[in-house]
Amino acid sequence: MYIEQADWRVNASCRDENPDELFVRGKEQRKAKLVCIACPVRTECLAEALDNRIEFGVWGGMTERERRALLRRRPDVTSWLELLQTAKRNHSDEDEAVRVS
Repeated sequence: MYIEQADWRVNASCRDENPDELFVRGKEQRKAKLVCIACPVRTECLAEALDNRIEFGVWGGMTERERRALLRRRPDVTSWLELLQTAKRNHSDEDEAVRVS
């Protein structure tokens, strides 16, 4: 399912959460990441944080520290949204091929 970037927030699992619980430090981040596990727009959320270099909070299931490490490992990526959506589509295609066979 492709979701337009402009409207992904309305489908976010965290939309009704207290923002103060998502922008936490230390071990509280593990709890915040649980909200992201089954979120239908996790990919778009993570791409937003990576593409815009958002430095605080849990986005797409990743902490700021995890995102910084990813950005350092992949300085060549010009569009995280494009990269992540392509990977998500490829993964879905592989899952479908396994179900059919």
